[in-house]
Amino acid sequence: MDRALLSKAQRADLARRLAEERLTTVNQKCVPVHPRVSFYTRFVKRAIDIAVSLLALTVTLPINLVIGVITYFDVGRPIFFTQDRIGKDGKLFKIVKFRNMTNETDAKGELLPAAQRVTKFGSFVRKTSLDELLNFWSILKGDMSLIGPRPLPPSYATRFNERHMKRNAVRPGLECPPRKKVVALRNWQDQFENDIWYVENVSFKTDCKMIWYLIRFALDRKNAVLRATKIRSSFVGYDWDGRAISYDEVPQQYFDCYAAGEESSVA
Repeated sequence: MDRALLSKAQRADLARRLAEERLTTVNQKCVPVHPRVSFYTRFVKRAIDIAVSLLALTVTLPINLVIGVITYFDVGRPIFFTQDRIGKDGKLFKIVKFRNMTNETDAKGELLPAAQRVTKFGSFVRKTSLDELLNFWSILKGDMSLIGPRPLPPSYATRFNERHMKRNAVRPGLECPPRKKVVALRNWQDQFENDIWYVENVSFKTDCKMIWYLIRFALDRKNAVLRATKIRSSFVGYDWDGRAISYDEVPQQYFDCYAAGEESSVA
């Protein structure tokens, strides 16, 4: 069966099956994580977040007003996109962004893939990272931080292994940028391991370096083009070696089972 034909419910079922089959084995191979706790992580980091987010929201207010008006004429109402995300310690919060996709659906009434719904203005907003500006509101509220693992959808919570679950030991951030310069879409394994490194090494010095990496990452032209034109498929689980994989990396035999109408797991 063509994996592109699976419904949203079937994709969720596929992730559940992978978790049931593999997580016990994968967790046995996990290296324990030891989140760093210090005066900086308990008090200073939050104070910096408040000060910077207040300044950022004030400075970017005119930009956000312009984006809001253009968004209204580009995709219509509502101009804001809200979605639940996983926050610190697994608690959910709502993230708010300007919409940059249409609501076009397929013959089944389900939304088309994100890459087919992003508008031209939406691509520009993604390329320039302007779609991230409203996240400063989430930072001010305390749901997010300047630097931290990217907040992910609640559906991912049951897919994490015990090691990667520890990425929620800190507040999610605008980005936890790669420490090495890369010009490619990061795979989920690299992203999660980078998040875990941050959880274990967070400090004022680390955050200063990460802010520089974030600026470098955001301003890199090739990476900007990738962010605007390529959308990575969803994190769905792990292979038997414990490597986080995307929907596109799931073996074809799992999809063939749906074509045959089978409900049993595939080894």
